[in-house]
Amino acid sequence: MTTYGTIPTSSSPSGPSTKLEYLSRTKERIKEGLGTRRPWKLLFNLRSINLPGNFPDAVTRIRTNLAYFRMNYSIIVLIILFLSLLWHPISLIVFLVMMAAWLFLYFLRDEPLVVFSRTIDDRVVLIVLSILTIVFLLLTHATLNILVSLLIGAAVVLVHAAFRRTDDLLLDEEAAGLMSGVSPGPSASSS
Repeated sequence: MTTYGTIPTSSSPSGPSTKLEYLSRTKERIKEGLGTRRPWKLLFNLRSINLPGNFPDAVTRIRTNLAYFRMNYSIIVLIILFLSLLWHPISLIVFLVMMAAWLFLYFLRDEPLVVFSRTIDDRVVLIVLSILTIVFLLLTHATLNILVSLLIGAAVVLVHAAFRRTDDLLLDEEAAGLMSGVSPGPSASSS
């Protein structure tokens, strides 16, 4: 029997090569996810900070900046949450364990999840992980701490997004509008 023209997809179903392939795919997915992060120098450019002219201008700035810097803002909120949990070591451990569960069971998975020979839908995984994360964090009795840190993170992000001008983001204005689902109007370029 000849195997001309066939390309083997993998040498064995389990073993070190499969683990290395999984790790390299995981590394690539993390790089792709962090690839949407914008340069921190651009985020913290002091020359781009000023008061918005009016409320609609502030709303336009917030929408544009949230779309443009969404990965950076997510990192900032997670850092604030992480720092708030430093005084609650049990909550921090639960947070890190649940973050690992989210990474491996939801974000970095490229094949359907199979439990007891049944394929589990992504929505079910999302719902179960969300409920487990909330329940486990509530069981650590740091609920108020977590809520306050999330509110502080949201306030920091909204204040920065409202005060940061968007006129130096003109090159990516179309991309920001596509990412947020909002097409920036003419007031975005005059901010």
